[in-house]
Amino acid sequence: MKLSLLLLFFALLFSFSTTKEEKAQKGSKVKKHKPPKIKEEDNVLVLTSSNFGRALKENKYLLVKFYVALSGPSQTVKEAFSIAAGQLMKESSDVRFGQVDITQEKDLGKEFKITEFPTMKLFVGGDRKNPVDCKGVRTASAFVTWLKRRMGESSVFLNTTDEFESFIRSDKTTVVGFFKNLETKMVEHFSDAAKDVPEFPFARVSKDDILSHVGITTNMVAVYKKDKPVQYLISEEEVKSKIDLVRLIRTYVMDLVTEYNLETSVTIFDVPIDNHILLFASKKSEDFRTIYENYEQAALEFRGKLVFVYVDTDETRNGRIFEYFRITEVDTPAIRVLNLTSDAKYRMPADEVNFANLKNFCQNYLDGKAKPITDSEEIPKDWEKHPVKVLVGKNFNQVAFNKTTNTFVMFYAPWSEKCKELFPVWEELGRRYQNHKNVTIAKIDCTANDIKLIVLDRYPFFRFFPAGSDITTTIQYTGEKTIEAFTEYVEKHIESANKNEDDQTSRETAENDGERQQKEEL
Repeated sequence: MKLSLLLLFFALLFSFSTTKEEKAQKGSKVKKHKPPKIKEEDNVLVLTSSNFGRALKENKYLLVKFYVALSGPSQTVKEAFSIAAGQLMKESSDVRFGQVDITQEKDLGKEFKITEFPTMKLFVGGDRKNPVDCKGVRTASAFVTWLKRRMGESSVFLNTTDEFESFIRSDKTTVVGFFKNLETKMVEHFSDAAKDVPEFPFARVSKDDILSHVGITTNMVAVYKKDKPVQYLISEEEVKSKIDLVRLIRTYVMDLVTEYNLETSVTIFDVPIDNHILLFASKKSEDFRTIYENYEQAALEFRGKLVFVYVDTDETRNGRIFEYFRITEVDTPAIRVLNLTSDAKYRMPADEVNFANLKNFCQNYLDGKAKPITDSEEIPKDWEKHPVKVLVGKNFNQVAFNKTTNTFVMFYAPWSEKCKELFPVWEELGRRYQNHKNVTIAKIDCTANDIKLIVLDRYPFFRFFPAGSDITTTIQYTGEKTIEAFTEYVEKHIESANKNEDDQTSRETAENDGERQQKEEL
């Protein structure tokens, strides 16, 4: 009896223990730890190194903005990014927007090689290794369109002539792909280009009646602008890749010449062309109309190869771009070329802004023959051995601002015909003063050396540097460009310098005599 009661007691104890354990296990499932929700700001996920991976797993499409809080462009796009995020949150549970403050999350900036702000990247299906760059998108509607074209069809299909006519009038700019033959790479390039240019509506046409209505018989892409009487056509031969098509579409969307201002500065840099040429000129100048027409003619010649930009020198808000190109005390017009990839700048003689010389300069640049502006070329080994001393950025100050020698310098551009005509005259001047101990005749290629000297931007030009002068006391030469005039000018300054030296000697002698007399009287 006692044994039975003892066994019953252990059985009940075991049963109670098991039930308690099962309840504990069930309780642990209920209380399983959940990670905290990712913080949001205006419908945008605030991403950090610790939650970035989870955000990728939880969202099929995640568009991430990498930004710097104090960056002007980052602030400009902030509102549009949030509006687009809210709209797509309502329409699709698969799409979220996120943001990474690079000043706080340096590791993420390094991982994704972020160098510009803001930079937008789309992560699809949790793939961390192959994000899609979202470039040139600034408005809320463009963000929405850009994403939708990646999640579905990137262009609409037009079935009737009425649909076609209605479509090309539906927006300021529209793009239509005409495809007589659908079995071609251009169809794929067109679809991909539409994804990268979300600002404008894209449509496809393959119906014979629409092709006949438009008069197109081969594969072609057309850019229609509502305010222009003609469309811009891009042939299949011009398009070898998506990039080619995007470049040409964005080129034709812009005017031949785009005037630089705060609004257009964004679209100028959205064009996937690395070569930008800029005309700095005053609209008030007498020859502005002629110069601008020549510039437009060159723009038509090199359309798609260079982006032609006009900068109004009378507009004070353009100060930053003047500073960047060092356009300060400039005798306009001035021409500069900027390569966006290398940040190299090129200078053209500004007094030769006609179509022929613009064409020559642009072609030389595209052929790799133009010299970039640099701080300095290397000093030639024989720079002192010739009658005319060869100056570069590295030896300019040493020679030009010499304390005991007067220096007369020719600033030239190697491609300038006027400069070429004057080289023999300048060499003759150099020979005349080759053995003069107080005079140096020199020249410098001003297109290849940045000498940090504010000078007139017209080639050739000449400056005289009196012995012991500084930047503020150099003298611009404005006389005739003949050997006689140059020689007379140098002799005049030598005579003036000698007279000043004699006067200084006389003053010092008089002062010394006065001091002696005072001492004798004492």
